[in-house]
Amino acid sequence: MSRIDDLIAEHCPDGVTNIKLGELLDYAQPTPYIVRSTEYDDSYSTPVLTAGDSFILGYTSEIDGIYQASKDAPVIIFDDFTTSFHWVEFNFKVKSSAMKMLTPKEGANFRYVYYAMKNIQYKPSSHARQWISTYSDFEIPNPHPRIQKEIVDILDAFTKLEAELEAELEARRQQYAYYRNSLLSFNEIGRNVERESCFVQWRSLGEIAMYSDTRINAISLDNKTYVGVDNLLQNRAGKTVSNYVPETGRLTCYEEGDILIGNIRPYLKKIWHSDQQGGTNGDVLVIRIKPEEKQNILPRYLYQILADDDFFHYAVKTSKGAKMPRGNKQMIMKYQVLVPSPEEQERIVAILDKFDALVNDIASGLPAEIAARRQQYEHYRNQLLTFQEAA
Repeated sequence: MSRIDDLIAEHCPDGVTNIKLGELLDYAQPTPYIVRSTEYDDSYSTPVLTAGDSFILGYTSEIDGIYQASKDAPVIIFDDFTTSFHWVEFNFKVKSSAMKMLTPKEGANFRYVYYAMKNIQYKPSSHARQWISTYSDFEIPNPHPRIQKEIVDILDAFTKLEAELEAELEARRQQYAYYRNSLLSFNEIGRNVERESCFVQWRSLGEIAMYSDTRINAISLDNKTYVGVDNLLQNRAGKTVSNYVPETGRLTCYEEGDILIGNIRPYLKKIWHSDQQGGTNGDVLVIRIKPEEKQNILPRYLYQILADDDFFHYAVKTSKGAKMPRGNKQMIMKYQVLVPSPEEQERIVAILDKFDALVNDIASGLPAEIAARRQQYEHYRNQLLTFQEAA
């Protein structure tokens, strides 16, 4: 901080003036870059982005209408309703028109503006477009360009560290996926188990499980026991507490051991293995092992089967609707599951749960370390972007 303090004393001894974002950034509509088909596949090369938390929704094979971004020509994609935004420096297409494409006006330090926007504490109170009417009028500190550059260098170093941890987490996720695929296809290295073995048999999901047919009163739920599709986390990361709880009606009940799957946009891979009783709505599938099958299949084994990419690929392939695809409940129950002996299921679960804790547990492992680094970064960003205002 001493370097920043020295620069402030040299260039801004009487304080720093503020400037509106609209004076620093131009905006454009995303219409030319909207993807036509939601049939995403990881083998395609062009990412489809949203300005929301999901960011990368999938990859498309479409070859026209691609936004050309790079390290020399980055862009900020800004969600015009939630005000969430992302820095992008690679080619992409977008999911919808509910965003603005922000680029710098001449003379603006684009990266500094991006970090200053991160420091704005604002949540829209209504479902209305934000950039033109509200957000572009927000002011940020406008110190001397040398100070802006110094702040960017410091915050970029934090960002790089976080990116390295994210890359490590992604590598572990790929390793986890590899072992899950190997174990669940019974082609584990050094342990060949024939699928035709009497200990392993194909069963449809509908033979061993069913959708919950029980209900629970809304008044008995709170933000920890109510699970909506919005608080199921994508990429198998579990759930967060809900910021909304219905006050009336009877909802679908889930029990400890049930498996909850987000049924909107199944490519988001939202799945959670319940450890409590609670309630949910029709956008979430509650899959429960049939009473007569409980001695044959472990709930945690079934969770690992349904958390596998093969299941989500199947759910996407058989889904209904183009703009907002939903899983086909009848087809999902036809999904084929390999069921080995309970002892083999226990062995597989023990191995996969260790990987699961490493890559998904927010209380330990890499997610916890990333959360700690992110908290540290936000603390320093707030300090660096707080100035004495000029009179």
